Amino acid sequence: MLLIVMVTLSCENNNRSNDLPILGNRHTEEIEIEGKLVVDTVYHTIADFSFQNQDGETISNREVEGKVYVADFFFTSCPTICPVMKTQMLRVYEKFKEEPDFLILSHSIDPTHDTVSLLKDYSTRLGVSDARTWHFLTGEQEHVFEIGQTSYLTTAMEDKDEPGGFLHSGAFVLVDQKGRIRGVYDGTKEDQVDKLMKDIPKLLANEGQRS
Repeated sequence: MLLIVMVTLSCENNNRSNDLPILGNRHTEEIEIEGKLVVDTVYHTIADFSFQNQDGETISNREVEGKVYVADFFFTSCPTICPVMKTQMLRVYEKFKEEPDFLILSHSIDPTHDTVSLLKDYSTRLGVSDARTWHFLTGEQEHVFEIGQTSYLTTAMEDKDEPGGFLHSGAFVLVDQKGRIRGVYDGTKEDQVDKLMKDIPKLLANEGQRS
């Protein structure tokens, strides 16, 4: 079953990144600059995280800081949409795997089964020889669920009524150099992934996002 959660997202166009919206809730606050109060906009960003990848390395916010990345949620024994998602993500990987400022983070929602060694075997069989660009992540299940639903604004949960025992969306979430969501795409649809691959270079080319 494919479920894309429709979240009410506020957005703001940003001409410096070719008008890709900044998604998620935002608020304003007053800050003092050179003795003057200035209203600043605070955007939704991805919360702190720390997981292990298929090579047993710790991947956290520090590893993605200043980089553009795509995040998704899956599990290796998924009998429904995951194989399609991974076929589509392979297209993204092949196109951008030599780009030093780009990463892919695929979070397992079944860490009890999806150990580091199993993820290594899975990624190798998929055709990903190392973790330079594409990280298959495992960690505490509740942390994975929480960051999926509250940070990436997507579905990631246990559900015994679903095939495989878990419910997750097919969303590919595009995140910029400041940890802000700039796009959400249906990773089971080729045309949506085509759009994602057109949007990624817009962020990679935007040096202003790093400041």
